[in-house]
Amino acid sequence: MFVFRRGPGRLTPEQAHARTGEGGPAVLLDVREASEWKAGHAPGAVHLALSRLLAGAALPPAAQDGPVVAICRSGHRSRQAARLLASRGVDAVDVAGGMSAWTRAGLPVVDGRGQGGRAI
Repeated sequence: MFVFRRGPGRLTPEQAHARTGEGGPAVLLDVREASEWKAGHAPGAVHLALSRLLAGAALPPAAQDGPVVAICRSGHRSRQAARLLASRGVDAVDVAGGMSAWTRAGLPVVDGRGQGGRAI
């Protein structure tokens, strides 16, 4: 279970990768817009743009039954998403530094076809 202090916690990219990778207990939820997602995202992540989440859209099925780790480009939108999800009763945290920090950490990124992608 994640620890909450003044809202949802934050993870480093490495912590997020460990918690959402194969066998990890959490789902990585990418809240960037569709064009950003298609250019490059973490393998195994699921997508729901923050704009849709704010409009009341339900979480993707893969993210409905357990902890969620939100990620965006820089960490601002994912922080907002984690707070919103936590207010809805979801066990949610976000990735400090977002996909920018993810790629700096050398973690994998794939495009919409599952090939090498780039975070934008």
